[in-house]
Amino acid sequence: RRVSFRAREREREEMEEVGIGGGGRGEGGVVETTHTDAVHDAQLDYYGKMLATCSSDRSISIFDVGQDGSAKKVVDLVGHEGPVWQIAWGHPKFGSVLASCSYDRTVKVWRREQEDARWVCHHTSRKMGLSVNSIAWAPHELGLTLAAASSDGYVMILYLTGETWVESAHFRAQSVGITSLTWRPVAPSFHSSHQSLGRSSLSRVLATGGCDNTIQIFSADEEGTWNLVSTLSRHEDWVRDVAWAPDVGLPSAPLASCGHDGAVYVWNEREADKKDKERERESDSYVPSLVHKFKEPVWRVSWSVTGTLLAVTSGENTVSLWKEDVSSDSPKWTCVSEIDSNK
Repeated sequence: RRVSFRAREREREEMEEVGIGGGGRGEGGVVETTHTDAVHDAQLDYYGKMLATCSSDRSISIFDVGQDGSAKKVVDLVGHEGPVWQIAWGHPKFGSVLASCSYDRTVKVWRREQEDARWVCHHTSRKMGLSVNSIAWAPHELGLTLAAASSDGYVMILYLTGETWVESAHFRAQSVGITSLTWRPVAPSFHSSHQSLGRSSLSRVLATGGCDNTIQIFSADEEGTWNLVSTLSRHEDWVRDVAWAPDVGLPSAPLASCGHDGAVYVWNEREADKKDKERERESDSYVPSLVHKFKEPVWRVSWSVTGTLLAVTSGENTVSLWKEDVSSDSPKWTCVSEIDSNK
């Protein structure tokens, strides 16, 4: 099984324009993973120097990525007893840490030991009742904290304290299965207009997408209890992915979603003075703008590090990049690049 990745030239140019990076990795390539079944996820680490892949063959592969886009396999991680659906790299301030989730109902956290560079399974959680479909690391300001979502509609939160993993919360987020989840950024410049979320820059907020066609937004209070604050309803079929944009100093961070209905939306939170205080949990607390309606299901959405480009992976076998026209009076999104695997 192969994984391909391309140079993100437009994103690199934007980063150079605002003084971030420059002279980045300008090449892409095709990686022969040696997986013996379908590859479900591929993720580059924070610096783009390591690539992890996971598969229905129950394994995870890790590669070193060279400056020329070449990839050399480092190790295969085995231990899951079912297909591995998703993987996620932790922030580098915590070392080389990788999380994985599987149909076998488990979440695993893998870590590369500093002494001998060996990869070991640092923790296995078996608390979920059904297949674990999605995982996401919290912003690094919240410590090494991981959220996991499963087919029974539950979300689990676990975090590392010392050398011990603590499962701090387990709550129902959707009426049916959850397909995806994402954390809201907590940078100091970001303040939610939801009074119930608090004004702390370290407020913990996440969104889930589910098989009930909705997006649910939750916030944790000071006691660690997760409370529903908004339900977003616009998709006409399963929500396949949700992704909050990184914080770039704006008053709020947009939330992207995509669905089996082929629709891609970007949701922006209304200003506090424009909300009906008695209806804060309803979808009109967020304003959706349609990015595009594809003819096939859309599986993934992902923001660039600058939060200005939205990558969309669709069932049309394309990966497209979309940018908002900020000069327009109403939200308007334009496709600025597309990779078509059919060509």
